[in-house]
Amino acid sequence: MKTLTLYERFSRAFHDYPHLSKLVVLFTVSGGGLLAYADASPIGGPQGIVPAEAGNKKKRVVVLGTGWAGTSFLKNLENPDYNVQVVSPRNYFAFTPLLPSVTCGTVEARSIVEPIRNIVRKKNMDIRYWEAECFKIDAQNKKIYCRSTNNLNGKKEFIVEYDYLIVAMGARSNTFNIPGVEENCKFLKEVEDAQEIRRGVIDCFEKASLPNLSDEERKKILHFVVVGGGPTGVEFAAELHDFVNEDIVKLYPRVQELVKITLLEAADHILGMFDKRITEFAERKFKRDGIDVRTGSMVVKVSDKEIATKERSGEVSSIPYGMAVWSTGIGTRPVIRDFMQQIGQAKRRALATDEWLRVEGTDSIYALGDCATINQRKVMEDISAIFSKADKDNSGTLTAKEAREVISDICERYPQVELYLKNKKLSDIVDLLKESKKDVEKESIELNIEEFKSALSEVDSQMKNLPATAQVAAQQGAYLADCFNRMEECEKNPEGPLRFRGTGRHRFRPFRYKHFGQFAPLGGEQTAAQLPWDWVSIGHSSQWLWYSVYASKQVSWRTRTLVISDWTRRFIFGRDSSRI
Repeated sequence: MKTLTLYERFSRAFHDYPHLSKLVVLFTVSGGGLLAYADASPIGGPQGIVPAEAGNKKKRVVVLGTGWAGTSFLKNLENPDYNVQVVSPRNYFAFTPLLPSVTCGTVEARSIVEPIRNIVRKKNMDIRYWEAECFKIDAQNKKIYCRSTNNLNGKKEFIVEYDYLIVAMGARSNTFNIPGVEENCKFLKEVEDAQEIRRGVIDCFEKASLPNLSDEERKKILHFVVVGGGPTGVEFAAELHDFVNEDIVKLYPRVQELVKITLLEAADHILGMFDKRITEFAERKFKRDGIDVRTGSMVVKVSDKEIATKERSGEVSSIPYGMAVWSTGIGTRPVIRDFMQQIGQAKRRALATDEWLRVEGTDSIYALGDCATINQRKVMEDISAIFSKADKDNSGTLTAKEAREVISDICERYPQVELYLKNKKLSDIVDLLKESKKDVEKESIELNIEEFKSALSEVDSQMKNLPATAQVAAQQGAYLADCFNRMEECEKNPEGPLRFRGTGRHRFRPFRYKHFGQFAPLGGEQTAAQLPWDWVSIGHSSQWLWYSVYASKQVSWRTRTLVISDWTRRFIFGRDSSRI
């Protein structure tokens, strides 16, 4: 019998007993105040699948997609009373916020991906994964039509039936039907995109180093154009600038001075969703770094050699380029667009759901992540029903006491009410009602239906769509999993707000997004951080905060360790410029 080495024993022990990998990683940042901690114990108990009991038919839950929303749902689902089937052409989860780092070799592609089978095998549930793409959803018959991504001698299509369908397919890059974009630009939505961009960057430098080119030809080849001034476009431009100045200068000294990076943004400023202080700092820093930021420049056409832009003045100009990266928003996938036509949502840009993430017009289909948007119900649509529910004595007027009894349900069902009160610096809805009768004491308020409508007439102006970010998708997945975990319990004991249209209460509390902040890496080991309570931090300390948060948010200890080792390698040895 072969004697195992100490390393082999150690490796086998961690492989066979995952609970041994419960570790704590400490980051000392900014003088030593921030700790990033994560528990690597498997979610859902021991490994293995719990077989269904004889005669007990489990509900079939089909999950489409292995992105942030779908993976978050799978990780948080604990109820073993479901038979879960995952369908996705991508057999891994990717930590997409680090895709710009992959484009220049700061982080390796495999460091930010986790096989979906690694995730589901740790669940004490019946979960199966199939590598295929869904090309049709039949809501009426509760079926989805799938196509295998592998060559199976013609046996590529199959049908999956469901009781509940979770649509978390994400979105595609939006080209806005601009001619030439699809054919000539590179996108940055998937891991494969980042790898292609990385090869393209190296190709440009290798081509420009050939001896039979003029300086003008080299300048064109080394002109990198980034279209889109959002977080992804800005971070890629910053990563590319650091790559050129920290690594490329050592390897291609003759072409360094010919490199140019241009960032095109149709709006007036880059990072428009960030605080004004961050936007101004980013634009100043890019200017100092030599990155050409052109705001108010709308791309109208892309050829294989030039990008045509229309300026605010109406003038159309052409920009020669060597490589163009397109990062300007998201569009609807064809299968989602066909499904929207089927259920009467053809004119929308994304699947409309209610506040419980259920697709409007269906009873067993849920949609979350970038492919969907919550269609928040307006207060003024239900104003009469709200008044009637609050007016318990049917007097035709609403008193302060009656208003207070339903205020929590109103704010939970219509979050725009709470936001409106906060913006107006009012303590509760009674203060808002008092504005309609300023000469009356708060406790003596009595409003009829018209006065009640007048008091709430501006509330719906606070409604906003949630951003298409990983943070939103992950929270939606966790919320929906919690609903499925407690489905039977909440059927018997509803915990949601009052049904103003109808009787009783809703089964669950509506989904509420909690914003934990956002980052914008700007290169040179400087990052802008915008956190809750209007706290803005810019500089090197925020970069260490970014490292810590992104490391702690990795989906597993394997990816966490790999990402940290990649960062360490880059600090010591620089970025790798091999074309592989």
